[in-house]
Amino acid sequence: MNEIIPFQNWLHLYDPEEDEKSIFFHFERNEMNRQLQIYNYIISPFWDEFDSWTLYGKHLWVDYDEQAVIIELVGEWNDTIENDIMNLKRNWIDALIEQGICKFIIIGENVLNFHSSDLNYYEEWQEDVAEDGGFIVLLNLPEHTQREMRQAGLSYYFFFMQYEQWRIHEPLPFFQMIEDKMLKLL
Repeated sequence: MNEIIPFQNWLHLYDPEEDEKSIFFHFERNEMNRQLQIYNYIISPFWDEFDSWTLYGKHLWVDYDEQAVIIELVGEWNDTIENDIMNLKRNWIDALIEQGICKFIIIGENVLNFHSSDLNYYEEWQEDVAEDGGFIVLLNLPEHTQREMRQAGLSYYFFFMQYEQWRIHEPLPFFQMIEDKMLKLL
């Protein structure tokens, strides 16, 4: 798992450690001395923490004018034991919403499975973004993880999409392509 690293080709366009509105502003990363784990598996030190033991993320891009963010996740999304949705919502998403972000693209290629609990935080998140015409897209989840989320009723709150070629785009055109699809769906 330590070979799974977050996408880094947009760092020249956006770095959350240099964005004073980001919760990761001035985060001092010591790649040589930082050990992140999902259970007993060491993961890359390039992922960021938000108080979960099983799920980590990377803030890939934000555009405050577009009210949009792209986040990549890795790990096990475990609401049953770790209450990952609470940690994600309270420690990261709420800060973005306070900055006016209402359009979320969450890349979940490396979300290995999902364990459900109640849906309160999902409902709250969806209500927060719907007020401003926003949306939450979960992109490229593995088939079994997507199935687990759909069975738990998350398709009411999230839009599930697949687009394997997202890495070939710059972030703004990629976001605009997803937003165009969302406008057609909504």
